[in-house]
Amino acid sequence: MAFDYKKEYREFYLPPKQPQIIEIPAMNFLAVQGRGNPNEEGGAYKASIGLLYGVAYTIKMSKMGSHRMEGYFDYVVPPLEGFWWQDGIHGVDYAHKENFRWISLIRLPDFVTKEEFDWALREAKAKKGEDFSKVEFLRYEEGLCVQCMHVGAYDSEPDTIRNMERYAEEQGYGPDFSPKRYHHEIYLSDVRKCRPENLKTVIRQPVKKQ
Repeated sequence: MAFDYKKEYREFYLPPKQPQIIEIPAMNFLAVQGRGNPNEEGGAYKASIGLLYGVAYTIKMSKMGSHRMEGYFDYVVPPLEGFWWQDGIHGVDYAHKENFRWISLIRLPDFVTKEEFDWALREAKAKKGEDFSKVEFLRYEEGLCVQCMHVGAYDSEPDTIRNMERYAEEQGYGPDFSPKRYHHEIYLSDVRKCRPENLKTVIRQPVKKQ
């Protein structure tokens, strides 16, 4: 049976609806950076998702070809994630999505080294005839965060975030946004198939002990 990160690391991908404080270790990702409204049709954000999945499935399906990755095991491609920020503010302002800066992400298994990532970029370009040069290999250690499961439309996230911030403050933690620490979302639902009120999104924000 294919290894499923959501099931094996439930603390990271299936948290409760009530906020919790958690330490997130270093992980490797496929990443595409950009800016602008994620809802823009034909925009950079939606293009980034296609690039990420193109490389992610090239790696996953390498088992079907002649290229062998040391330590490879079959796995379910992890969910899409995103880091979000806006210049000059802490957190995110949903009223001005045009000012969003973002990094779209898909987690990589640990057996995918930088060398194997480079191979996957070349292979994806050769097979699909597309330019995948915007995709980066990113190792990121998120550290101490407050997180919870948000159920509902993306535009209703501010209520959940306020609840997270209250909880963190009650536990003696404050926000810790910086140029390297971001508002983080993990998308567990297929927006094309799920009603907005049923969307499941892990929301995570950086904190530090006060």
